[in-house]
Amino acid sequence: MIDAAELIDNDFLRQFELKVEDELAKIEYSLQDRKIFLTKLIIPEQINSDDFEEDFLKMVFENIQERNISVVPTSPEIAKFIRRHRKYKKMLPVGIRI
Repeated sequence: MIDAAELIDNDFLRQFELKVEDELAKIEYSLQDRKIFLTKLIIPEQINSDDFEEDFLKMVFENIQERNISVVPTSPEIAKFIRRHRKYKKMLPVGIRI
C-alpha cells in the first residue's frame, strides 16, 4: 500500500504528505535554524494502522536525515516512534532527550 506512494514535502503548507487510496496522511512541521519541529501527525481513519503509521514516519525520517536536519518531536506519537527506533535518536539536537 505505502510502497508505491510518494512522500511530498509541501513547504508552502509546512507538512509532509503521503496520498494513499485517495486519502492524505500528513505531518505538520515548523523549520527553524537547521531544526525541524514535527508538531502534528494526521492519518485518516480509513488508512490508519500501526504498520502504516510506522512506514510513514520512517519515510519522513529518512527524508529529514538525507537533508542533515535535527528533529524536535513535539507530537507524542512521533516521540514514541523515536523511543521505539533508537537509530533516529541521533537526529535529536543536543540537549533534547526522549
